[in-house]
Parts: sequence; structure tokens; C-alpha cells
Amino acid sequence: MARNDGNRWLTLGEASRTLGVTPNTLRRWADRGEISTFTTPGGHRRFLANAVQALVPASRARRPALATSAERMVRAYRRARPLALAHDRPHWMEKLSEAERLEFRRRGMQLVGDLLGYLDADRGDLSVAERRAADYGREAARLGASLSDTVDGFLRFRKPFVDELVALARLRRLDTREATALLVDAEAALDRLLVALMTGHTQS
Repeated sequence: MARNDGNRWLTLGEASRTLGVTPNTLRRWADRGEISTFTTPGGHRRFLANAVQALVPASRARRPALATSAERMVRAYRRARPLALAHDRPHWMEKLSEAERLEFRRRGMQLVGDLLGYLDADRGDLSVAERRAADYGREAARLGASLSDTVDGFLRFRKPFVDELVALARLRRLDTREATALLVDAEAALDRLLVALMTGHTQS
């Protein structure tokens, strides 16, 4: 779309393609008043080209900061598995004292925090998180978790983590390229942490 065409009206399809979002997403933005629109007598939405252009992300050298916390990720995990703490706890965890369970949780939150820091706008070194993952694997083995149990626990955490990143990408208005890069980086980092976890467990 040429910038000097800013006063013309775009259809829902044209506007959503310009922004790189789905028509349903653009409808929600309009319903929340995040972009001006009018409805034709036939019931079709129209969007002013200038308003659409204003929402197109400018070229950025790096993606915006995620500005989230490990606590938010833990809440996302609990929403995804609301009965996990009370009814779906792995059998080996039932043998742990409350203090041991709290320590395990603290280690997990540290790992989540390290991973978020790595994925944020100024990505750092993942080696600290890899060391923590190896320690986590060793501690799980010491407390009686099999390798299968330990990997299963990691995989239970992985999907809610990635799902929450998708939600954050929408919230931070990452464009398609930025959101895709974030998820690719996250999957690669999670793979490295899983390998470190397994290595730590088998070396215990």
C-alpha cells in the first residue's frame, strides 16, 4: 500500500493482509477500539488506510522485550494443568518432604527465569540455564525420579511455556517475523535444556 493512499478505505481482508494478522484478530482489535473502523450498510467493515499503516511495525533491529516473569509462566502452567499439584503429581514426588518439593519448585523457577532472560530482546548466554538444567536432572535422580519421569516432567512444562510465549507475542504486538523467530529460538533453547537435563540425570 502506497503511503499517499492513506485516506482510502480498506476491506477487512486488505487491512488484515497489510498488518499480517488474521481477519478475526483485526475484528477483535476493532471491537476493543484499538483501530478505527466503520460498517457499510451491507454489514462490511472498512478501515482507513492511514490507521492501518500506523499499526504496521516499523523495521526494528531487535524484537521488543518480553517483559514477563517466571511467576507468570508458573501461573500459565497451573492454568494448563489445574489439577497437577493436587491429583496428578508424579509418584516419586509423593515421597518428597514439603521442603524438598519447595526446593524443586525454586530450581524450576530459576530455570524458567534463565530461559526468559535468554529469549528476551538482549539474548545472553544459555550456559547458565544449561548448568541449572543439569543440576535439576542430578537432583531428580538423587530424589528417586527415573530418567523417564524427569523427561516427562520437563515435557509437561514445555507446552504451557511455548503457549504462553505465543500469547506474549500477541500482547507485545510482535510481527510475524519476530514471533516466528521467538518461537524458533525458544524451541532450540528448550532442546538444549532437555539434553542438559538428561545428561545431568545420567551422570548422577
